[in-house]
Amino acid sequence: MSKSTLESLIGTTAYDEHGDKIGKVKQIYLDNQTGSPTWAAVSTGLFSHDSLVPLAGAEQRADDESLLLHVDKEQVKTAPYHDGSRISAESEQELFRHYHVDPRAAGWNGPERQHIRPGTDAPMTTGAPPAQPVPGQTATGRHADDSMVRSEERLRVDTESTEAGTARLHKSVVNEEQTINVPVTHEEAHIEREPITDRTRGATIGEEDREVTLHADEVHVQKETVPVERVRLEVDEVTDDKTVSDTVRKERVEAEGVEGIKRSDDRRPKAP
Repeated sequence: MSKSTLESLIGTTAYDEHGDKIGKVKQIYLDNQTGSPTWAAVSTGLFSHDSLVPLAGAEQRADDESLLLHVDKEQVKTAPYHDGSRISAESEQELFRHYHVDPRAAGWNGPERQHIRPGTDAPMTTGAPPAQPVPGQTATGRHADDSMVRSEERLRVDTESTEAGTARLHKSVVNEEQTINVPVTHEEAHIEREPITDRTRGATIGEEDREVTLHADEVHVQKETVPVERVRLEVDEVTDDKTVSDTVRKERVEAEGVEGIKRSDDRRPKAP
């Protein structure tokens, strides 16, 4: 792969061999002698540190710009801790054992090669970091051959979407009284008198009837079903802070017979 191709992998989504999402690719490590990609630093969660994943057998999928790694997601989540700096030979051997990788079959050249990240000028040697002089000693002081590694447990937090409940819509029928005021009209008869001034007209005396038909509005009530509104369920994602705690163990190194050094040293390195 060219340097531009490797840099394009930064920020892509990494998946395991079963297609499960692992996280985002943060860094790519190269072999200085062959230029081949060797390790990828993948962020597995908001509160988790970056995990180193071997790139042996990895495939870049051009269709969705993702990286398919030849590992299992659980292997990545339980990988040995790495602080994101140089990779020591001891740490790399521990990673080989964790992922069951044969470095000879995977194309690694050995513990003396160097790793670089794209965009950096100075390589990071995989060998052990240079020894620092102990206070009260000179830089030429002799170092003891026997050493021990102090380890400690750290909390690795991940999130998983689970069912927390259900929400549903239910429509039922209820009865209610509804009153409507309807304006209606009706006819009423009244007497209107008009005097007759022409007395030359003849007149007779007798019985006579006149009638007029009166009208009135009659109210008829009918029912009809009409749509009034559309109701749906909308799901909003709300972010909350949840505090988790657990008990972790750590090892403490005690020194005896050494002047100028505290008896115990359990100082932990800075978190990445």
